[in-house]
Amino acid sequence: MGKTNPVYRLKGAIFGLLLAVLCHGPVSAQSGPIIAVASNLRFVIEEVARSFHDESGMSVRFSFGSSGNLARQIIQGAPFEMFMSADEGYVFRVSEAGASVDQGKIYAVGRIAVYAPKGSPLQQMAFPADYGGILNKQTAQRFAIANPDLAPYGRAAKQALEHAGLWQAVRPRLIYGENISQTAQFILSGSTLGGIIAYAQALASPFKDNGDHQLIPASWHQPIAQRMVLLARAGETTRRFYAYLGESKAVAIFRKYGFTVQ
Repeated sequence: MGKTNPVYRLKGAIFGLLLAVLCHGPVSAQSGPIIAVASNLRFVIEEVARSFHDESGMSVRFSFGSSGNLARQIIQGAPFEMFMSADEGYVFRVSEAGASVDQGKIYAVGRIAVYAPKGSPLQQMAFPADYGGILNKQTAQRFAIANPDLAPYGRAAKQALEHAGLWQAVRPRLIYGENISQTAQFILSGSTLGGIIAYAQALASPFKDNGDHQLIPASWHQPIAQRMVLLARAGETTRRFYAYLGESKAVAIFRKYGFTVQ
């Protein structure tokens, strides 16, 4: 394992700690209904929630996690009122279990980006052309993606690496995040060369100021169709928020973070 620049390591530890604080538990309000939200949406959905509150005076809270884990919690009876998944398949599972009012609707299509933090030897390298040589070195550090079995963004990352012909080179170096937020935490900790994260994360702080990203072509992986659904216990505030996500202000925020919205 190669040595890491001490400054790079210290900065990574600081940003990793900040991200760790940001990545757990319900947030955004002291009271209000709790919405289960895929981790890749953290930055965009909190901005949407502030806009919603400014217009309606209503507040919602969020519990972030991998789509697979959130779906399991919902089926087991977790007290969520709405589910915003990064993979529509998990919404269908929740619907089949009788935990939702219907099958919901697609609210956005996500993208992925390869990200290299400051100080990483990958920072100035073109993806995928220059990655193979570095990842094949015995001294190469870890490379982070979300768990493909739990997180849709991890599955897309694996598909993109396979398409690029890098999967075999990177596989021995992989470290898996339970969700895309934990994956980003690994990257900013300074313990990895970089990794693949949601494009929305790459466009937000602290990522945009502390590394470089390259948008991965959408054709390199299956579409990340993100679906939301009202759950059986949904109340008036949650229903209002669900409707607000289709309004122009919310759509503009999603687009600002790199999502495709019809």
